[in-house]
Amino acid sequence: MHLLAVHTTVAHEADARRLADEAVHQRLAACVQIERIESVYEWQGAVQHEAEWRLLFKTTDARANALMAWLQAEHPYELPAIYSTEVRDATPAYAQWVAQTQEAG
Repeated sequence: MHLLAVHTTVAHEADARRLADEAVHQRLAACVQIERIESVYEWQGAVQHEAEWRLLFKTTDARANALMAWLQAEHPYELPAIYSTEVRDATPAYAQWVAQTQEAG
């Protein structure tokens, strides 16, 4: 079992909380961190400066594909950034907790 961090951003706090709550409720993620950020990017030929909410979903490789597919379906953006990074060297107790939270309840 490997741990992954799945990342995305949304424009509104309510969307961030909805996605976080539902991902944890469905056991797609053990935990989700939400933080306010500012993003600078080019979209439709213009540089944009937007306040956003970053979500970091803590999950396992066994649940990551389901989480990412669910995020794609539920995400409010036309073209959401949804990607994962491998978590290396997590403490064994923490890794076990993440795995246990995603077992069928």
